[in-house]
Amino acid sequence: MTATPRAPASTAPRHGVARVISKLGAGSRTQAALWVRDGRVRVNGKVVRDAEFPVRQGLDRIDIDGQQLASTARLVLMLNKPRGLVTTARDEQGRDTVYSCFAGSALPWLAPIGRLDKASEGLLLFSNDPAWAAWISDPKSGPDKTYHVQISGRPDATLLAGLKRGMVLDGERLTAKSVSGLRVGDKNAWLELVLDEGKNRQIRRLLAAFDVSVLRLVRVAVGGLALGKLPKGQWRMLTKLECDSLLAGPAAATAPASRRARI
Repeated sequence: MTATPRAPASTAPRHGVARVISKLGAGSRTQAALWVRDGRVRVNGKVVRDAEFPVRQGLDRIDIDGQQLASTARLVLMLNKPRGLVTTARDEQGRDTVYSCFAGSALPWLAPIGRLDKASEGLLLFSNDPAWAAWISDPKSGPDKTYHVQISGRPDATLLAGLKRGMVLDGERLTAKSVSGLRVGDKNAWLELVLDEGKNRQIRRLLAAFDVSVLRLVRVAVGGLALGKLPKGQWRMLTKLECDSLLAGPAAATAPASRRARI
């Protein structure tokens, strides 16, 4: 097989140094921009202080604190997010974040793939690969997400059909790919909703439109990856097979080989 030639240096695409550092999995773009501003980053031996300084990934040498930066192995983990934590690295209001679950673990930089709001719980993925994370979270290429939702009252067929049909709220169409009842009690019930997109507070807003209150909201699966018996507040690394399974379906047919897990 003939190897594909590398693009000449003059035609190789250039991107801002902070973006390249993030794409290589060393940290978020915001963190990288701070490193650049603080003079901790060198490109081809010279200190740069502009986060948009153009570099050619794979051609230009980047050093952070004197250490050469190279591509790192993709890491993906799943966390069983407890209620009461916000999905962010730093919260301006001082609230506890999901990163408190990783205290003392010595994990490298990892960013959440998508979000769960403070009152929601369940399966939340993290990765050090922004491009792969974007592919997984994109509604056009990523897997469906399954939620178990405890609601007040007893649902009827009209409610289930209405949730699946959806509605337009604030100029945005909200709907569920599928809706089914799990169990019904005297005063509340559990539903299973599957979403093929992730709009802000989508389930809560949709149910509120039908005057239905959400008591609990738990993400139980992303594609074929189930939360299982992972305890609340605990995490584990995904295997290569599990990472590749997230590309099942339409995404798997079109995903570039570079998107495949390289764990």
